[in-house]
Amino acid sequence: MKQKILFVLSLLTGLMFINAGLDKFLHYMPVPPDLPEKMVQMGTAIAEIGWLLPLVGAVEILGGVLLVIPRTRALGAIVILPVLTGVLLTNITAAPSGLPIVAIFIAVIAWVIVDNWGKYLPIVSR
Repeated sequence: MKQKILFVLSLLTGLMFINAGLDKFLHYMPVPPDLPEKMVQMGTAIAEIGWLLPLVGAVEILGGVLLVIPRTRALGAIVILPVLTGVLLTNITAAPSGLPIVAIFIAVIAWVIVDNWGKYLPIVSR
């Protein structure tokens, strides 16, 4: 049962990251009108760096796809971790109202990492 719950949560999280990554390329999600000014400024600054949004979008798509596939889920969690860290820091500094959603994604990624801890040991052991 635990593995089925983890699969569903990983699937939903992976699909969310795939959607966010695709939006970086296709721009199909509208910007909310009530977005805090600090978030608008950060988004404008990030957009000025021409290579950053495509890079983050590609990492989100790759990490999301890897999360959805059970065999590659451990790798997907590691790939998506830096992006999730950026999302957390952005929400802490600019839009604290988004922190509950970020906390859910952090919990799912943390569960995937803990569940696959044995797969990471060869990377850090001598």
